[in-house]
Amino acid sequence: MLGRFERYAFAALCSVNFFISCLLFSAVSREQREPYMDEIFHIPQAQKYCQGRFNEWDPMITTLPGLYLVSVGVIKPVVWLADFSGTILCSAAMLRFINLLFNCGNLYILYLIICRLHLKDKSRTAGRRVLSALTLSTFPVLYFFTFLYYTDAGSTFFTLFTYLMCLYGCHKASALLGICAILFRQTNIIWVAFCAGSVVAQKLDEAWRVEQSKKKEEKTPSQIPLGITTVPQKLLEFRYFILPYLLYRVHVPLPSLHRLVFEFGLYTAVNAATLYIFIYKTFHWPDSTAVQRFMW
Repeated sequence: MLGRFERYAFAALCSVNFFISCLLFSAVSREQREPYMDEIFHIPQAQKYCQGRFNEWDPMITTLPGLYLVSVGVIKPVVWLADFSGTILCSAAMLRFINLLFNCGNLYILYLIICRLHLKDKSRTAGRRVLSALTLSTFPVLYFFTFLYYTDAGSTFFTLFTYLMCLYGCHKASALLGICAILFRQTNIIWVAFCAGSVVAQKLDEAWRVEQSKKKEEKTPSQIPLGITTVPQKLLEFRYFILPYLLYRVHVPLPSLHRLVFEFGLYTAVNAATLYIFIYKTFHWPDSTAVQRFMW
């Protein structure tokens, strides 16, 4: 049972994290109002869905429509309840804000996974669990795409949620969430298969233990290693390693508090530098007048 102090501390941390992310989100959206890079495909497609044109699809988009469906599912109820109208409802800023919500969800899911995996070890203090979740949620490649309308934040959220339900033995919920993860990015089928494999491995491990207990042997099986899998792409980007890294990190023993503070400070510095360069260090290609920005 998690202590009351830990719950309050984590709730306060979530609030502070959301507030700071909102300030950064405002800065990014103010400087880059128009769709940028892959957003030129994602945002118009989401806006078609907002208008109910579900039969129209941009053939340049290679992912499934999970991000657009969730965006409409979040925005439309707000429109109906608040009786809003106007183009701002499915504007670039409003659609990007969906990923800010996913960022909060990723922090919470990472915290629950860490608690589930490391709760039995009494040496894992509350502060280290909370700080570890915060640190991983600010992993630079993942955190940067919180402020743009990309699939990374939502894809990470549903994949981690799938794994969390798998850890708790809620296999039907895990399967449903796995489908959602695949709708965000087809390559997530690798991680859905990983979750299914972990269930099979757990059952085999339990059977092995029962058999060994019958033989009164004291040996225990070695842990099944976590394989880091990436699907080959013509263009390999840093963000393809977000999920492999996060799944690896939640399984290793929690670092000491000093190492976590250092890691969080390092991530914060990288995030600050990346966002500063993206916002303020613009450039132009020789054959174009459009503003260009550095990004992951």
